[in-house]
Amino acid sequence: MITIKNDKDIEILREGGKRLSEILKVLSSKVKPGVTARELNDLAHEMASRDGDKPAFYNYRPYGAKRAYPAALCVSINEEVVHGIPNEEEKVLKEGDIVSLDMGLMHKGLFTDSAITVAVGEVSPELEKLVNITREALSVAIKASKAGNHIGDIGYAIERLVRPHGYGIVEDLCGHGVGYKVHEDPFVPNFGEKGKGEKLKPGMIIAIEPMLNMGTHHVKQMKDGYTYKTADNQPSAHFEHTILITKGEAEILTK
Repeated sequence: MITIKNDKDIEILREGGKRLSEILKVLSSKVKPGVTARELNDLAHEMASRDGDKPAFYNYRPYGAKRAYPAALCVSINEEVVHGIPNEEEKVLKEGDIVSLDMGLMHKGLFTDSAITVAVGEVSPELEKLVNITREALSVAIKASKAGNHIGDIGYAIERLVRPHGYGIVEDLCGHGVGYKVHEDPFVPNFGEKGKGEKLKPGMIIAIEPMLNMGTHHVKQMKDGYTYKTADNQPSAHFEHTILITKGEAEILTK
């Protein structure tokens, strides 16, 4: 069921989104060759807990999962698309990598969700373009997220930007409603048809998260039950914002 948040909820979500944005900004500044995913996760957990909030993914068990997620942060490197576990094996960032940092935050009982992809040192022009186009895909998706439009308009905007570049748009994973829970209705695919899907209404809170692959759009889930990689082991990039649907332009809560 799609929920409409009230003014009090929205103000809490604004606070939480700002806090989450600040955490990701600090984490991105720490991304350097030699840094481990575990170190980034520990810092994320510490920063979230310091102000009385909670990392939303830690001990969260999605529907169908065999176990709860064991970390505060998802750290996905190169061909890892999303949900990379940072603290079960030693993952060290190397010059030329790209790394997605994805985190949810529970602030005063309500949830926001955001992700960024960061270059580790100097990266190739091809990787830099992939990251930039993925970031731009999130931007055009947010511009399409207006009251009166439909979920399909969001995916259509992403496709229109991305298809000429030949990247694979991940179809098996998508954005979602958020706020009262980590994941709520509606699903927000990164592909779609204009005018199709649920109608966007003021007060809806959704997380939009384009995931673009250098090669195929197909992905595969690893044995850890969470990490998704590209099926052809080509690099992937991922950006995400939690937004509020308004009567005008959408408001980015995690900016």
